[in-house]
Amino acid sequence: MYDVIALGELLIDFAAKETDADGYPTMKANPGGAPGNFLAALNKYGMKTAFLGKVGDDAFGKLLLKTFEKAGIETKGILTDPSVFTTLAFVTFSPEGDRSFSFARKPGADTRLSFEEIDLTMIDEASVFHFGTLSLTDDPVRTATKKCVEYAKEHGKLITFDPNLRLPLWETTDAAKEQILWGLAHADVVKISDEEVEFLWGITDEKEAAKKLLDEFGIRLAMITMGPKGAYLANQNGAAYAKCPEVKPIDTTGAGDIFGGSAVSRLLKAGKAPEEFSTEELGFIGQFACTAASISTTQSGGIPSIPEEAAVLDRM
Repeated sequence: MYDVIALGELLIDFAAKETDADGYPTMKANPGGAPGNFLAALNKYGMKTAFLGKVGDDAFGKLLLKTFEKAGIETKGILTDPSVFTTLAFVTFSPEGDRSFSFARKPGADTRLSFEEIDLTMIDEASVFHFGTLSLTDDPVRTATKKCVEYAKEHGKLITFDPNLRLPLWETTDAAKEQILWGLAHADVVKISDEEVEFLWGITDEKEAAKKLLDEFGIRLAMITMGPKGAYLANQNGAAYAKCPEVKPIDTTGAGDIFGGSAVSRLLKAGKAPEEFSTEELGFIGQFACTAASISTTQSGGIPSIPEEAAVLDRM
């Protein structure tokens, strides 16, 4: 049995470490992909997880499988395809530490996963099904994702969703909005950033955004992240702000995913329905997740930067 199973992209993040006089970066490779970072955080905090996805039959695909195995994530649902290359993402940073993405994904192996290749018994064995929008950009993985979400809902699984907007991967902004809205309409728990909320609806107030998610989309728990300013968590039972501790970030890659995985680990440990948490409990969940995500930004990469639970609790 698994606490959480995720479907989505597996890729290598190449993060810029420095640039020469002409602006060409020296880059460090790290394992990446939002659902993988999300699951790795869950595993770090005591959950059992599994992944559904596809990599290329190449050096990077093999490295990713080893990394996931080392992180304790079940990899039997990850297929290897010799006809395509493992997806690559190139991350460069502004002087303030903000990221810009470029992708080698035309196509990448993660987009080639079809529904017929998925072992549905793995979803049967999970309590939670997680997905994001990078698996909604292209077919066949878009159809596979939607069918799996619908299958999971029919079988009573809790659905968690992260829009994880990456505009360079979409043909149009309208296409991105359409698929994000589809995801919101099928989710129980959502981790969404303030930038994604503004992109969808032009809303800049987190309370207004949470109300829209709860009332119009039927979300049972909305978690709105606001970068270094923290997060706002809300259900029909209450709402709470959480602050981020002060850190000196060197790489924010994966911080939102680590927030999501950390938060869901607290939900599952509590053993309560998302709508049942009190304001005080929402505050603790948000504080734990903000702290874990903040500490992660002081190290390079996503999965390698997830802090130990004791370090998070001590910092809180």
